[in-house]
Amino acid sequence: MPLSPAQPRHLLHTRQACYEGFERDDGLFDIEASLLDTKTFAFEVPGERIWEAGDAVHRMFIRLTVDLQLTVQDIEVAMDDRPHPECIGAQAPMRRVIGCSLRRGWRQAIEERLGKLQGCAHLRELLFNMGTAAFQTMARKLNQAQEQAGLPPAAMGGCLAWDPRGAMVARIYPQFHIGSPASKDQA
Repeated sequence: MPLSPAQPRHLLHTRQACYEGFERDDGLFDIEASLLDTKTFAFEVPGERIWEAGDAVHRMFIRLTVDLQLTVQDIEVAMDDRPHPECIGAQAPMRRVIGCSLRRGWRQAIEERLGKLQGCAHLRELLFNMGTAAFQTMARKLNQAQEQAGLPPAAMGGCLAWDPRGAMVARIYPQFHIGSPASKDQA
C-alpha cells in the first residue's frame, strides 16, 4: 500500500543506500554497502568548495567479510566523495570492527569502537544495517545450521511476525511456538 498523496513540495536531498550480499568461493560472505548523497541545488561550504546540483556530497562504500558465525573477518572502506578532507581519516578506525559479531550487540560494538569523534556518522549508519543485510544474505545457511542443531530459525523473536507466541510461528514452525504441544514436548 503506497503512502498517501503528499502536500505540494519540492525535492531538496536524496540519499541512496544499497546493500548487496555475496557468498564467496572460500566459504566466507561479503556484505557490501554504498551510500550516495546529492542535493537538487548548488551550495557552498565556506572554505571548502562549491557543489553543483546533483554532485555527490557523500559517495562511500564498505565491504564486510564475515564467516558463517557472522563474525567480521575483514573490512574495506572507500570514500570517493566526502565534504571535507578530514573525513578520509575515518577509514582506518573502521578496522576496529574486525572480530565483532553481527549478531546481538552489533550496534553497540559499532558505537563503542567508532562512535562520535572516533569515526564517521555516515559510515556507522551503513554498518548498522549491514547486520540485517548479512542475515538476509545468509538466511538459508543460518537456518540450515539452526535446524541441524535443533534450534529455532535465527530470526525467531526478532520482530512481530517472528513472535514465538504469534500466528506465523504457529503456522510455519509449530515446534517452536510457545504454547503449542510440540514445543512442550521439546522442553
